[in-house]
Amino acid sequence: MALDPRFLSILCCPVSKRALKPLSRARLGFLNDAVRAGSVQNVACAVLNAVITDALISDDDKVIYRIDDGVPVLLPEEGIGTTQFTDFPA
Repeated sequence: MALDPRFLSILCCPVSKRALKPLSRARLGFLNDAVRAGSVQNVACAVLNAVITDALISDDDKVIYRIDDGVPVLLPEEGIGTTQFTDFPA
């Protein structure tokens, strides 16, 4: 589900305050492959076990936030750090 560009323009990472952008399909596919393998943790160290249907990523490409039913989940502890992946796509 695409977010309204006006809504997206006011969203930011709750920790760094950096702008957020939609996660590309290629990156989402990579992330979900890792979720299926049981190798993804959020900031709270909880292992993710549900496939992510849509997400946002900070403009410095460091933190991913999932979108649940069209609502961005911008809780700091729910963020997914990209540094846990050695080969996260550029």
